[in-house]
Amino acid sequence: MPFRILLVEDEPVIRELVRSMLADGTVEVDCAENGPEGLKLAKSGTYNLILLDVVLPQMDGITICRLLRADPKTASTPLYMLTAKAKKADVEAATKAGANGYIHKPFRGAELMELIEKLKA
Repeated sequence: MPFRILLVEDEPVIRELVRSMLADGTVEVDCAENGPEGLKLAKSGTYNLILLDVVLPQMDGITICRLLRADPKTASTPLYMLTAKAKKADVEAATKAGANGYIHKPFRGAELMELIEKLKA
């Protein structure tokens, strides 16, 4: 069974970059372009990892994180913010909302791969 990731990201270039980095057949990446779409996919699927941008159309990633943490179905799913918002207050807000970690853009492919390998173990 493949390792399933939900990427909620409004930038097409980032979505394609993540998909191409993980296109080895052992990881399946579903993508959402906006907050409501990401929330719907997260609640309707079973994911091993959710990657959330903070700045999204219609609903921000911090709000999505809070809602997912409040839902028993998604409360324990590893959730990492993948965003350019790098100020201390941004990281604190994500942590307070329930994010497991924070990956700053621009990110290294190796950083994402290390996270996935850690979660697969």
